[in-house]
Amino acid sequence: MSTHPRLLINLPPTFFTRPELEPHFKRLEKLASAIRQTSHNTTDEIMRDLPWAEAVVMWAWPGFGDDELKVCPDLKFVGQINTTGQHVRACLKKGLAISEVRHAWSPSVAELALILMMSGLRQTSSYHIAMTKGTEHWLRDFPADIDARERQLSGRSVGIVGFGGIGQHLARLLEPFHVTLRIYDPYLPAEVAAQYGAQPVKLMELIQESEVVVLCAANTDDAHHLLDAQAIKALRKDAVLVNVGRSMLVDMATLEERLKQGDLIAMLDVFDQEPLPADSPLRSLPNTYLTPHVAGGILESVERSLAWLADDLESHLNGQPRKFAVTEKMLVSFPG
Repeated sequence: MSTHPRLLINLPPTFFTRPELEPHFKRLEKLASAIRQTSHNTTDEIMRDLPWAEAVVMWAWPGFGDDELKVCPDLKFVGQINTTGQHVRACLKKGLAISEVRHAWSPSVAELALILMMSGLRQTSSYHIAMTKGTEHWLRDFPADIDARERQLSGRSVGIVGFGGIGQHLARLLEPFHVTLRIYDPYLPAEVAAQYGAQPVKLMELIQESEVVVLCAANTDDAHHLLDAQAIKALRKDAVLVNVGRSMLVDMATLEERLKQGDLIAMLDVFDQEPLPADSPLRSLPNTYLTPHVAGGILESVERSLAWLADDLESHLNGQPRKFAVTEKMLVSFPG
C-alpha cells in the first residue's frame, strides 16, 4: 500500500454536504493520492468501486465478505463507523487492517442516558407537558402533596446493562452523584469494573436491586431479549428503565403490558419498529417517555467518527499502532 492510497469514502449523501464535516474530508483528501466519494447501499453497487481502492472509509454497510475481497487485491485498510462480525472475519482472514469507531458515539449516548435518568426520576417531561396544557399541579399542602415517585439521583442504586464504551462513559458522569453502581456484562474483566467502583452482578440481581436500570449493551445475537418476561416482571416498583441501546434487548410486548400497570417508568430512545407507528400504545402511556433514536445523533458524534478514522488511517500509513484497531478477540461484541 502506498503512503498516499487510493481512498474510497462510502457514506450517506448528506455527509458530503454538511459544511461542519468539510474539514474532516479535506484531511482525508490530504492522506490520499485519489478519492472517490460514493453513497452505495448494496454490495453490487460498492463492488463497482471497492476493487479500485487501497483504503476504504465507510459505515457498516454495504456488506461484503470473502468472495468480494478476492477481487480487491490492493485493499489494505478498512475504516468503519460501525461494523459487523461478517466484515471483521472477512477482513482479518485477508490480513487487512480494520478499524472501527462506534465509541465516537458513546459520549453523546451516555449524556442522553443521564438526562433520561434524571428526567424519569424528577418527572420533568410530565411537568413540561402539564405546563404547556395549563393542567399543572402547584404544591398547596406542602409536603403532603409531594409525589413520592419523584426522587433525586444522588445516592440511588443504579444498574447498567452492558459496560462498554457507553456504560463506562455513563459511569464517569455518575461519579458526582455517589450512586451505588451495579453492572452486568459477561465479557467485562473484573479489573475494569473495579476502576469505576462498580459491582459486577448477575442480571437478575441488578434488576431486583436497582432503582434505575440503564440498557446500553451491544446488539449481539446473545443479547436478544436480555430483559425477558421474567426480568421485566422483576423490575422494582416505580423503577426507572432507560433504553439507549437497542430495542432487541427487551421483550417490548411484555414491557408494554408492565407499563400499563402504571408501576414502572420507561425512558425509551429505541423501538422495534422505527419510525415508531403513530398508533403505538407507547405514545399514550403516561409513565412512558420517548425520544426518536437520537441518543448518539448529534454532529459532535459524526465529527468525532471521521476524525478518529482519519487518525487510524494516518497511523496505518505511518506504520504506527492504530487506536481503534479491531482484533479477533473483539468479535463477540459485533452483530452478525
